[in-house]
Amino acid sequence: MKVIEVKTHSLSSPVKEPYANSIGWVKRRSTVLVEVITDDGVTGWGEALCHGLQPPEVCASVVETALKPIILGQDPFDVEVLWEKMHHLTLSFGSKGTVPIAMSAVDVALWDCIGRALGKPVYKLLGGAYRTEVHPYATGFYRHAGLSYPEAAVAEARRHLNNGFRAMKLKIGFGIEEDTELILAVREAVGPKVTLMLDANCGYSVLSARRLMKAIEKADIYFFEEPISPEDIEGYQELKSLGQMFIACGENEYTRYGFRDWIARRAVDIIQPDLSVAGGFSECKKILALAQAFHVALLPHVWGSGVGLAAAMQFLAIVPPTPLSMKPIEPMLEFDQSAHPFRQELIFNAIQNENGIVKVPDRPGIGVEINREILEKYSTKRPSAAMTK
Repeated sequence: MKVIEVKTHSLSSPVKEPYANSIGWVKRRSTVLVEVITDDGVTGWGEALCHGLQPPEVCASVVETALKPIILGQDPFDVEVLWEKMHHLTLSFGSKGTVPIAMSAVDVALWDCIGRALGKPVYKLLGGAYRTEVHPYATGFYRHAGLSYPEAAVAEARRHLNNGFRAMKLKIGFGIEEDTELILAVREAVGPKVTLMLDANCGYSVLSARRLMKAIEKADIYFFEEPISPEDIEGYQELKSLGQMFIACGENEYTRYGFRDWIARRAVDIIQPDLSVAGGFSECKKILALAQAFHVALLPHVWGSGVGLAAAMQFLAIVPPTPLSMKPIEPMLEFDQSAHPFRQELIFNAIQNENGIVKVPDRPGIGVEINREILEKYSTKRPSAAMTK
């Protein structure tokens, strides 16, 4: 089997109602999909995560100009060798950021090819599943113009409860007093048995994060994600020593080399590599091995289209509980509930939350098929799409 073509599909669409986190306003949802085609007629798919403010054309250009020449003519079954070649040949200009994100999509597409060729889901190729279904937590609670807070957050929390979620993550980073009021109001609304997490998207300093953590102690928060900049590893170490809530970070880190110090220094309680950012299956299983060696919990970050979601679930299936015991703490699936024009349609609505349970796709590869009509509808190469940017 040989790779005969590598295609990129840049998709983007405005959201009807823009929403904000502590970084800024999300006005579009975008992604880059990588399609790897082989001479055996097997096609694999991967996603390069585009955060709300990232133009998809950036990653697409990296794939087309820097990575495609390395992959063409190669055997997908040499996937880890190809990962090392991509990493080595781009190291001087892309050890972090766009290049490893693009590599992630290529790597996932290669593993998808292998799984489809063998008729096995990727989790089988990676050593087998600890679980075939997961409990999701709802990511949402972005700010919308014209709404009153914390009332709007309380209403959203109740919607998630009605939809079967028993865990949810609140977007914060809008000031200590405002965040404190929102967190305590949501906790009162959902009761003590719902798991609550926080995500500040790096919106605080160590000092302000410490003050917030003290103010919300009675809210019984499970983990606090990205309270401060990912460039401040010492700050994370300081926050980790305070209180009972876990400190989490990792969606803005790349490859085993980037995660090495975070894990070895026990800078956080939970590391959160994103499969579509940190290097794909080949690299994330190495990050997982590092985390296991240092007894650090790993809970993947997930935020993108249905392709990234499907791939993340394959990885989530192989993450062991921390620790492996009679009554372990099982990893949860981050299930984005914010507005996305094509997340589910892209994979024919194949992944759904059913009464608080999401099943891991067990079809070959990453377990989903791609709706090519959606590729065309939201392509950035359409003249109408270019005019609306």
